[in-house]
Amino acid sequence: MKYKRVLLKLSGEALIGEQAYGIDSKRLTQYANEIESVIKKGVEVAIVIGGGNIYRGIQSEGAGFDRVQGDYMGMLATVINGMALQSALEVKNIETRLLTAIRMEQIAEPYIRRKAIRHLKKGRVVIFGGGTGNPYFTTDTAGTLRAIEIESDVILKGTRVDGIYTADPEKDSAAKFYKTISFQQVFDNKLNIMDLTALTLCQENKLPIKVFNMNIKGNLEKVCQGSEVGTLVTF
Repeated sequence: MKYKRVLLKLSGEALIGEQAYGIDSKRLTQYANEIESVIKKGVEVAIVIGGGNIYRGIQSEGAGFDRVQGDYMGMLATVINGMALQSALEVKNIETRLLTAIRMEQIAEPYIRRKAIRHLKKGRVVIFGGGTGNPYFTTDTAGTLRAIEIESDVILKGTRVDGIYTADPEKDSAAKFYKTISFQQVFDNKLNIMDLTALTLCQENKLPIKVFNMNIKGNLEKVCQGSEVGTLVTF
């Protein structure tokens, strides 16, 4: 395997599957299967999931209450998604630990960097919930921060498209695909693959990003093997 330790970033919306909202059990099982395949090959996997399928903090401003309150609600949504994925993995007898930036001891361990690394070395899947624990930061930034802290080899951003294009391929059929792209090109072309804080953290800490289609069977394993699947963002 090309990558020994990875941080898999999944969007909350990806868990909706064919439903209108919430969590699709079929999609959860599909993702659990993909993760199981790389765990069996010895890859250490940490995961950050968004909460957009349940609640998006920035929407709160239109609902009549402030952004900070809404962001905390969004953080709790990521914990719900983390618990759901943890259950799907444990059905497959994959040891999984959910660590949260906001303390809630009855359902998850508090995030401690050394403990997270120890779990990974023991072959357990580690799910990080609760974002960074602070408002105004996205789960992209949380994923990047955790990846840097645990010394991940790469961030794997699982999406529903094949990688990075010059424009949204779902809206523009003429959009061209990038096999590789530099961080500077991403900034210059204002490609919306992650928020600017997350991208800047990756660039400053020499952490590459691989953007790929998580919904295609076997793609996660191919990416970990170093196959030319998706788009690699490098320096």
